[in-house]
Amino acid sequence: MSEQTIKRFLTNKSSIGETRIDEVTAPYSCADGDVVLAIQHGAVTANNITYAAFGDAMQYWNFFPTNLDGWGHMPFWGFADVEQSQIDGMAVGERFYGYFPLASHLIVKPTRISKRGFFDGAIHRQVLVSAYNQYSRCSEDSAYSPEHEHYQSLMRPLFITSYMLADFLADKDFFGAKRLLISSASSKTAYGTAYCLKQDHPGIELVGLTSTGNVGFVESLGCYDAVQSYDDVTKAADLPSSLYVDFSGSNTLRGAIHDHYGQNLVYDCFVGSTANTTFSGSANFSGPRPVFFFAPDQIQKRNDELGGAEVTRRFNAAQNAFIERISNKNSPWISVTEVTGLANAQTLIADIVGGKVDPQSGNVVMIAS
Repeated sequence: MSEQTIKRFLTNKSSIGETRIDEVTAPYSCADGDVVLAIQHGAVTANNITYAAFGDAMQYWNFFPTNLDGWGHMPFWGFADVEQSQIDGMAVGERFYGYFPLASHLIVKPTRISKRGFFDGAIHRQVLVSAYNQYSRCSEDSAYSPEHEHYQSLMRPLFITSYMLADFLADKDFFGAKRLLISSASSKTAYGTAYCLKQDHPGIELVGLTSTGNVGFVESLGCYDAVQSYDDVTKAADLPSSLYVDFSGSNTLRGAIHDHYGQNLVYDCFVGSTANTTFSGSANFSGPRPVFFFAPDQIQKRNDELGGAEVTRRFNAAQNAFIERISNKNSPWISVTEVTGLANAQTLIADIVGGKVDPQSGNVVMIAS
């Protein structure tokens, strides 16, 4: 039996902006099938705040238990290299993409090892959503390119939600709506959704809702038909049948939209929260009840209908096109910022929680530096 010292980034479950760093020593045995992954880097965005906000309700805290009351391990998407292994098909030095804790290392128990990657077979993860337990072997991932690692870690976990949300809404014929109101329109998942809809469903009107300070940025993206500041939402005179796609989680904004659009609001789709840490669906609103969108459900539906290989092919093609667009050197939508070390990640998390991050900035935490 060997031991691995792990540096961990911990989040106060009741106050997400409060974090601390500690070190623990974890036992592992390569002979018993354990593999030690050295986590290299990954993206930290508002998406990670959503994971923390719904850590208990959606079991996000359960993937990487800390064994400390009140403190959780915020997950993020990124890359790790195999540091210790005696398993065939898991060679030291191989790189994998997947779902990791903000930490220096993760000890996994690989199962279902294939050319494409593996699943973590740790007992506590078997009752959790399997999509988060899968790790992709970079050398066999058709969507992977070394020069786009930062963009992949920033956008892939967000864009899978964007892509599947657009697919879900189109699959439901937009619930009869002619207009989509999209809050937190400057967020990466929101404009990823708008990008997908603009490409494949140009007939639906896309209205981006954002703070006054972000109006210019959102307009510059070109993927919304119109952009409104939150203050102007209730000034709209033309009220066709509309669908609210909520990325902000603001109860105040939701109430204003429900009251202003009245019976013309046909559906309320709650996707995430950049402004709130509670389920908005629990509050009282006139009109349709907010319904939480969970991307793995739509992924499973499409896998059943089309087969996993075809769903992956379609998603990879869409993701590659999106990354090419956002990284365009002449007019980039995102400028990558490297944040070195877990200590600096504490400042980053506090800034995201406080709404102080430039929407054009894509922050990647460099753990192995």
